[in-house]
Amino acid sequence: MANVTALRVCAPRYADTAFGRAGARLYGGRWNSKGRAVVYASEIVSLAALEQLLHVEDPAVLDAFVVVSATLYGDAIAVLPPSSLPDDWRTYPVPPSTRRLGDVWLSEGRSLALKVPSVTVRGQHNYLLNPAHPNLANIDVSEPEPLDLDPRITGP
Repeated sequence: MANVTALRVCAPRYADTAFGRAGARLYGGRWNSKGRAVVYASEIVSLAALEQLLHVEDPAVLDAFVVVSATLYGDAIAVLPPSSLPDDWRTYPVPPSTRRLGDVWLSEGRSLALKVPSVTVRGQHNYLLNPAHPNLANIDVSEPEPLDLDPRITGP
């Protein structure tokens, strides 16, 4: 796989640790159980913004958010084959089946990142990063840039 850019949208106070160690450990996510640290990133800014939009009560907060990108080197990325997806992978609330898949990937520790399909936008992808993987130190992280959304999304 070629090198890819993984993107995160976050509040400015988290920009320095956007690709750091905590990730989604506190609450869990679609691809990890509570207590298992995973950093979620997206392949394009619009998907990263939509993923954040799903988790905020007031879209206006996104006006202050930033975009942070990281270069992931191809040999550090595994791809979850579509044939490995459980039948319920797109359901909400999040099913235990997808969390198990991510937890197994984390436990095996074979790759820094896992490319998974997006539930939010069919045909697009997210990247899970294992913050405990030794190759995390090898990623190139950008300086944060303002997230510039259409005002119709965030309101007047």
